[in-house]
Amino acid sequence: MIDAPASPALRPFEALGRWTIFLVESLGQFGGFLGQALGALLTPPFKLWPLLGRINYIGFRSLLIIILTGGFTGMVLGLQIFFTLSRFGSEAFLGPAVALSLIRELGPVLAALMVTGRAGSALTAELGIMRITEQIDALTVMALSPMRYLVAPSILAGLITFPMMTALFDVVGIFGGYLVGVELLGLSEGTYFGEMQTFVDMADIMTGFWKSVSFGIIVTWVCTYKGFHVAHGAEGVARATTQAVVLSSVLILVWDYFLGTILP
Repeated sequence: MIDAPASPALRPFEALGRWTIFLVESLGQFGGFLGQALGALLTPPFKLWPLLGRINYIGFRSLLIIILTGGFTGMVLGLQIFFTLSRFGSEAFLGPAVALSLIRELGPVLAALMVTGRAGSALTAELGIMRITEQIDALTVMALSPMRYLVAPSILAGLITFPMMTALFDVVGIFGGYLVGVELLGLSEGTYFGEMQTFVDMADIMTGFWKSVSFGIIVTWVCTYKGFHVAHGAEGVARATTQAVVLSSVLILVWDYFLGTILP
């Protein structure tokens, strides 16, 4: 039986329904993919060498961009916040202002965005090429789980490396603010670090930590999913890589807002 075409008045609702069904199916595939990856991650025996390779791939190779971005972010913050505080005669609070901005917000977000652009895109392209060259199918034929050997180590590596890179970003950024505020603008070194110890507490550090952990899951989850389900051909790999970077970046910013409303 062939369905009759919808009347012109109902076509917008039909399009809305098709889009809703597509969205629900996509979310279901996303969630199922993460569930399979976590299941593979928790299934013994544990594979150490694939994990170490992914830690090197995602974390170690991103150190240079993290150090550069963190240093100049802290320098920009130190410069702009100093000029703002000087209007109110509150230059002494430069240290805690830079530290809180980095630890709670800018450190986790910018570090995640930088790693997404460098490692996330490469991860999607790598899995996409493996898909179109049928290497993933070959693993399945040999009774080897692609989830276990390709996806699960990447997600676990993201959980491990993102908090570390965020901590490095924060430390380098704080010393970047010190370089500008103390060495360039003449603020007292004791004031910079002393006020920081007064106003920054463990709750602020844990806020940045949980954000970095969640970003590590989001970035590796999205990038591996897009690479794992890439369409055929080089054009499909390019499209999947672009979609992975854009979607990961948007989800980082959206999730950062929701965590900011929940965490103290």
